[in-house]
Amino acid sequence: MNQSSKEKRYERIYEQIKTLIVATDDPIARMGTINALLHHKFNNYYWTGFYQLTDENLIVGPYQGPIACLKLKKDTGVCWAGINKKETIIVPNVHNFPGHIACSSATNSEIVIPVRNSNQEVVAVLDVDSKEFDSFDDVDGKCLEKIVALIYS
Repeated sequence: MNQSSKEKRYERIYEQIKTLIVATDDPIARMGTINALLHHKFNNYYWTGFYQLTDENLIVGPYQGPIACLKLKKDTGVCWAGINKKETIIVPNVHNFPGHIACSSATNSEIVIPVRNSNQEVVAVLDVDSKEFDSFDDVDGKCLEKIVALIYS
């Protein structure tokens, strides 16, 4: 998929999510809707879900895909990198990422997007895994950041 068509697909998904989430301001319900929609709209999304920061632990939230790690070891892996750096992390090859947590051996690339609450504090991350190497780029990062901003809007 070229960059332009990918951006257009994300824009359509963004508009669809905006329409769907007005039914509730509950962040968990919004996370569930977002990951279900994303997971089924992109063929390269193998695992799609949220990890929530709870009492300084990253605990799995709503997700689509195979069974997830329920709790991620503190300050280890891509999700914690997104939490600690407070920025989107794109990993073209997870096998080269120091401390990568392999919840599934089928994952080869990953993107993690911090989720900020209404006070702009990072409270969760959107984690998307792909079986393909180098599956995510800056377009995915920019568009997913816009989508997760809807959770607490």
